[in-house]
Amino acid sequence: MQHTKTQDTLVGLFVASGIAGLFFLALQVSNLSSFVDQDSYAVTARFENSGGLKVKSPVSAAGVKIGQVSSINFDPKTYQSIVTLNIYSQYNNLPEDTTASIFTAGLLGEQYVNLDAGGSDSFLKNGSKIEITQSAIILEKAIGQFLFKSAEEKAQAKK
Repeated sequence: MQHTKTQDTLVGLFVASGIAGLFFLALQVSNLSSFVDQDSYAVTARFENSGGLKVKSPVSAAGVKIGQVSSINFDPKTYQSIVTLNIYSQYNNLPEDTTASIFTAGLLGEQYVNLDAGGSDSFLKNGSKIEITQSAIILEKAIGQFLFKSAEEKAQAKK
């Protein structure tokens, strides 16, 4: 059986397209696919615990990505996480009393910030602070509380 240059070229193109596909998939999974900076405005939110939230994690409202996390810092005075959210400029009509929660998406446990719009007539703008927040639910902490409560109930039942 003879190999022709056409077959070698086709195999090479197939391998190259496979490598390009894997590269694209890696960019999508790691949230590095958005190389273009969109016009955005920054708002901050304070959380008791930001869990596994990362810089470049998505910010969504009603299931639609409307921005991303730009920084996460620790406030040594209040012992809270200060999360800065960059919200795309086209979503400039979020009410001032919008609430922010940290949720987990998918099987891999990627965390994101979800915004729920309030009813205020004035809107968030650059430098605004989201006052009402709900921290990430830490699974280990919830399981520990359940086990502790269960053990406490058994101890009281024996008395």
